[in-house]
Amino acid sequence: MPHNSFNPPRPLRNPHLQTILASTRPRRLLVAARARALVAASREEVLDCGQGVRLLGVYSSGPDVRRGLAILLHGWEGSANSSYLLSAAATLFEAGFDVFRLNLRDHGDSHGLNREIFNSARLDEVRGALASILERHRLRPAFMAGFSLGGNFVLRLGLSAAAAPLELTALAAVCPLIDPAATTWRLEADLPLYHHYFVHKWQRSLRRKLQLHPGLDDAKALLRCRSLSAMHRYFVPRHTPYATPEDYFAAYTVTAEMLAAVTLPCHIIAADDDPITTRGDLDAVGRPPSVTFHHTRHGGHCGFLRDLALHSWVDDELRGIFAGYCPGST
Repeated sequence: MPHNSFNPPRPLRNPHLQTILASTRPRRLLVAARARALVAASREEVLDCGQGVRLLGVYSSGPDVRRGLAILLHGWEGSANSSYLLSAAATLFEAGFDVFRLNLRDHGDSHGLNREIFNSARLDEVRGALASILERHRLRPAFMAGFSLGGNFVLRLGLSAAAAPLELTALAAVCPLIDPAATTWRLEADLPLYHHYFVHKWQRSLRRKLQLHPGLDDAKALLRCRSLSAMHRYFVPRHTPYATPEDYFAAYTVTAEMLAAVTLPCHIIAADDDPITTRGDLDAVGRPPSVTFHHTRHGGHCGFLRDLALHSWVDDELRGIFAGYCPGST
């Protein structure tokens, strides 16, 4: 399979360095500076997603004629203000797209909006949020892109679009989570730094949730768990419709059959050195005709930093993909 053109300087070819640098304070400061116009044009919106569920997002609209609408979805324990999402949003905004940055339930500053706790199988409410966004903001063509777990949601939305048509032109998934059971095992067995990071972030989010909703669970029991496996064994039977972690993981695993049923044009952007979503994960889902794969040798997990100024190659890739579907593109 051919690789797209992406050649970062040699120090940035380490996948772990890519992933770590993408979330450091220097990168956050650089992205904040580049995103000033986007942030100045932004306003928060609370979306009615159906069945009493509300999700929080941020909409940015430019003053001139716009090319389309880009809806962006962060990864697990990220938010609409994560550096990688702000960076992509700023690039798309500068290129003439309105941008909606959506928070998943209990991500960003949204823990108080719904009593029940987030889980990754809550696809219906994200579909409801998408319908609400498209109804409020009628600019077309409209696109959706997700990162990591957000990419997993986007791929599953692509499958559901076959049964319930969505007014989207194309989808993009950056380093999408494919096999959550395998990824959880890899994090615990081989990636202790990442494992500690996700345990810490999930526990912090749960602590915030239980502070806002007393009596929802025994905070001490939940927070005593020291691994993702232990947390899932406690969490899944109490806060999801599934009896076991295995059943829960299966509910949001992306399969070859699922991708083969996607009818919208779909783009998957991935790095061969991604330690979290591996090349093997992606090879397992095959190459269905509606999906275009953009592979690079380097990039880590949602990093793709292309220079020492910490610009992300994936921002330009998303801009090029979406622009290619806009009227008048060449």
